[in-house]
Amino acid sequence: MTTNRTLGLVGGTSWVSTMDYYRLINEGVNAKLGGNQFARCVIHSFNYADIQALTFREDWGGVLALVAAAADNLVRSGAEGIVLCANTMHLIADDLAQRLDVPIIHIVDATAARIKAAGLRQVALLGTKYTMEKGFFKERLGARGVSVVIPDDADREFIHGSIFGDLSAGIVRPEVKRRYLDIIAALAQRGAEGAILGCTEIPLVVKPGETSTPTFDTTAIHAEAAVSFALA
Repeated sequence: MTTNRTLGLVGGTSWVSTMDYYRLINEGVNAKLGGNQFARCVIHSFNYADIQALTFREDWGGVLALVAAAADNLVRSGAEGIVLCANTMHLIADDLAQRLDVPIIHIVDATAARIKAAGLRQVALLGTKYTMEKGFFKERLGARGVSVVIPDDADREFIHGSIFGDLSAGIVRPEVKRRYLDIIAALAQRGAEGAILGCTEIPLVVKPGETSTPTFDTTAIHAEAAVSFALA
């Protein structure tokens, strides 16, 4: 028995979280199939600095052009579904989908399904400022019956800076961890029934069981959705 679909991973945003995607997807396939069965996949890994430069200018057209070229190469290499290995990259997912003949496995759809399965209706959203402030994540969740609470201005700036700072290099400092836990606790006081760890670096900081409300690790959830697609 073998996997019947090849995944195309668009990674390097950052390389640290792309390693987690690769590991989780292969572990997930192996858990289903056993033996020496693992995922069929091809990976494009960006130099993160190239993506960052465009992101900081909010040049989403430039980001789309780079990601579309990478996705096209993955499809030519046999990819039958595309996995954008970062939450913020889904800002251009709808435009990218119009250019592709294969589906994009969308991180927000997978996350919304998990939240609804848990019976929750309002959750906190942590991520880059683009993920927290722009509509691509919140509106897609809202269309699926999940409302969002986001941190205040100062906390959003802290989260954003930490993601593009130490966390992108896999460095977790104790004071950063404490601040994240305090932010999640404050959002729970504002009515959040759970917290979306909406950047692939945040699960490096916040671990299961460390908060009073449930957390939703979008990296793990997205990887599971990719496995389900590969084995469908």
